[in-house]
Amino acid sequence: MVGISSNISLSTVSTYPLENGILLLMRKKPTCNFMIFKSCFKMGRTGIHCKLPAHSHGSGVEDNPTGTNLSLSSTNRMEEYNIAMKRMMRNPYEYHHDLGMNYTLITDNVIVGSQPQKPEDIEHLRHEENVAYILNLQQDKDIEYWGIDLQSIIQRCQQLGIRHMRRPATDFDPDSLRSALPKAVSSLEWATSEGKGRVYLHCTAGLGRAPAVAIAYMFWFCCMNLNTAYDTLTSKRPCGPSKRSIRAATYDLAKNDPWKEPFESLPEYAFEDIADWERHLIQDCVRSLRGT
Repeated sequence: MVGISSNISLSTVSTYPLENGILLLMRKKPTCNFMIFKSCFKMGRTGIHCKLPAHSHGSGVEDNPTGTNLSLSSTNRMEEYNIAMKRMMRNPYEYHHDLGMNYTLITDNVIVGSQPQKPEDIEHLRHEENVAYILNLQQDKDIEYWGIDLQSIIQRCQQLGIRHMRRPATDFDPDSLRSALPKAVSSLEWATSEGKGRVYLHCTAGLGRAPAVAIAYMFWFCCMNLNTAYDTLTSKRPCGPSKRSIRAATYDLAKNDPWKEPFESLPEYAFEDIADWERHLIQDCVRSLRGT
């Protein structure tokens, strides 16, 4: 195991590469000597986490690598969130708010990740990842739940020339996601077509709503079928977005016949692929939603 010893000041922001292309953004304690081990940061089958060696006095390894003293209420929020995600989404992955923002480059222009937590995260995205647009899928209550100062984040976006957009969808709600997908994909498609920089697409954990929007965009605009788009994203960022919500939104856009058969009565494989004329219809519908 190889270690690197270093002194880090309060202003230092570091990114660490994790397996499967996921990056972890952390903020360190003021001027402290520490040791980072290459084997500490892992992407497990059950989520994004940081595994540290057992702490011993004088070992030089921080118990809490983020430099944040988590309160019991903060720990409880994470536990409650992950329990709800596993129960309502059947998603085995977990969100660890205390480890800071994490994200994955999905395509050349689209990054999917968790919520930015502070203005410094915006600076990192702008300067290190060439992000020119942020598409936020959270509701106000999601942001309040985690105690995020959204106005300071939006203000930093404005200062750095980043376009901040919101397309809220209810967390853990597949029907809300189904309804929100067309407008969210519209914003994503517009931002990528502008070509001024990358789009940072996020919800709270970056495990449900945000990857679903990215998959729908790849399905509708990148000439992939749903399974190919889904497998492409989840191979890079292990997560469990609702495939059914994407299929249902595809049905809503492609089948504008008032006498159409209800989606709920269709087989599970329905709308996992679409004909060229259906894709063109969907693209026209989605583009028409720009600015709504």
